Amino acid sequence: MTASASGFIRTEDLRKHYSLGGAIVKALDGINLSIEAGEFVAIMGPSGSGKSTLLNLIGGLDRPTSGRVWVGNEDITMLDQDAMCAHRRRRVGFVFQTFNLLGARTALENVEFPMIFSGVPTDERRARADAALLAVGLGDRLDHRPSELSGGEQQRVAMARALVNNPDILLADEPTGNLDSHTGAEVMELLKEVGRQGRTILVVTHDERVSSYADRVVGMLDGVLVSSQEEEA
Repeated sequence: MTASASGFIRTEDLRKHYSLGGAIVKALDGINLSIEAGEFVAIMGPSGSGKSTLLNLIGGLDRPTSGRVWVGNEDITMLDQDAMCAHRRRRVGFVFQTFNLLGARTALENVEFPMIFSGVPTDERRARADAALLAVGLGDRLDHRPSELSGGEQQRVAMARALVNNPDILLADEPTGNLDSHTGAEVMELLKEVGRQGRTILVVTHDERVSSYADRVVGMLDGVLVSSQEEEA
């Protein structure tokens, strides 16, 4: 599979290798992938297939051993540390299986947190966080801490936090992994709605129920792409 020059996100011969006990582990071994702006893509594969590694490289959380990652017209593999941090703040939102909320802070404070590093004034931070929580159905949970919220509510807080800076890209790594099937479906419906607003969404999953929400499913195994297919409407 060859990356299309027209893709909003493109990887070119992307490789990530690790040294483990004297052996070389090829987490990614030559990934060429093209994703259009506004596309909802599910990346599927068993544990160890490299799907989370791919997500981390696209999001700028890690750097490849070799190869390129393009977002728009920018090769993010060439960015220095400060520019990479700015890329993550401005363009990418992250949602993780474990929610990654700050336990001592309220839902509102958790959603405000990324804006502190962006230099957003306090009043604007509060207003935007309030609006983001309202958008994910948690307008009545602003002052609740994570321990006072259900798993589904915590993931909604995490989604509000990911979206509050209005990113172009939303990356979700097993977003329903800690949720029951009913709550997981609610979270995926919310992600689908986010996609309808024009954002590009990549979801890592091993669950076919999750992948069914995507426009396209990309299969991975042992660090390489093994399939790519459109989901039926």
